[in-house]
Amino acid sequence: MDILNRATLGYLDSGSKVKSSVAVRKSSIQGLGVFALKDFEAEEAILIIDDSDVIADPSKLTKHDHEFELDYLENGKIVRMKAPEKYINHSCDPDSYAKTINGARKVFALRKITAGEEITYDYSMNDYSEGTFKCHCGAENCRKIYQGNFFKLPREIQTKYLPYLEAWFKNEHRDEIGLLVKSERIPRTTLR
Repeated sequence: MDILNRATLGYLDSGSKVKSSVAVRKSSIQGLGVFALKDFEAEEAILIIDDSDVIADPSKLTKHDHEFELDYLENGKIVRMKAPEKYINHSCDPDSYAKTINGARKVFALRKITAGEEITYDYSMNDYSEGTFKCHCGAENCRKIYQGNFFKLPREIQTKYLPYLEAWFKNEHRDEIGLLVKSERIPRTTLR
């Protein structure tokens, strides 16, 4: 059973409503999760993230807000996440990633996703925090403890995620990214 009304979840770039391609349901990972209602091909846009609820006064935020309700973006911008994206769970073997294209942040399929699969992303992408939590993703390659700082991930994971990092994250952490690229001998052309 879908927890949220599917009709409110899908949007075109123009902002007009369309039949939704995701639903929020009970998750085996944690609480609620976002599930595909159709198949998605690799690199296909799954949904557009609504970043309109910008936090003006972070001093009024609670621990719960920081842990479950917020996303941290470019230049310290903090936004309150909305449904359905606020229900996308972390996985150490994610099937999606978020990226800003033409000013709109979207969730894209990292690989083929079939209808009924839970849509997940690795919260460590584009993150530079010291937050940690016990991971319950159940992936074969589960790291057991989520580490919020991208640069504390194993090198092979950092290298794998490089093409999917946000431009602002690469810009704000250009020195660390440069060292990673140099040390791993990654061609700059792979950084899209």
